Amino acid sequence: MASGRIVVYGGRGALGAACVNHFKKANYWVASVDLNPNDSADVNITVPKDASWVQQEEYVVNELGAALQGQKVNAVICVAGGWAGGNAAKDLSKQAELMWRQSVWSSTIAATVAAKYLSPGGLIALTGAKAALEGTPGMIGYGLAKGAVHQLTQSLGSKDSGLPENSLAVAILPVTLDTEMNRKWMPKADFGSWTPLTFVAELFGKWLKGEERPPSGSLVALVTKDNITDLIVQ
Repeated sequence: MASGRIVVYGGRGALGAACVNHFKKANYWVASVDLNPNDSADVNITVPKDASWVQQEEYVVNELGAALQGQKVNAVICVAGGWAGGNAAKDLSKQAELMWRQSVWSSTIAATVAAKYLSPGGLIALTGAKAALEGTPGMIGYGLAKGAVHQLTQSLGSKDSGLPENSLAVAILPVTLDTEMNRKWMPKADFGSWTPLTFVAELFGKWLKGEERPPSGSLVALVTKDNITDLIVQ
């Protein structure tokens, strides 16, 4: 019998795949929501890329409802996203739209999924960015989208947010995650200051079990130095 049920939004990306693997090893039923399937998941909901925001939400909600067959989930973990640089002088709206689609669309759809299918006391975790706590002139579209995710998290953690009773809404705010792609693009960086994907997956696992939970609505920065990661709750 499964330990519980988890939805990983962005389950094919580096962090999402690490989360899927972590929860599968812990004997959870895992649904992956992404543009591409993750073969390790129990259920894959492949989001139609060219659909509108509303259409994507309807599709994910309906497909997940069919897969759950009246059951609830213990956590909705949204680690979908991306990165784009650029300031106001070139392609600002283009970059901002891309970032909005990748981070804000996915986060709001995850919130709707949580409102419909999360168990009371369950976890919804979103992904912000520590950099977006202040100005991001070299990556304005990215900062704009992540700032919106921060606001969404704070709203979800407030009274009358529409989430089930005693839910924990939280956003992780990484600095740099230790992914294969980041190592490829930044081969000379200090990897000891990058946060391991396994640390993040294990952190979600702790919160899921009710261990060391921050207050709902918290923004939790992940600051790694000399291979040790500290949590700084905003």
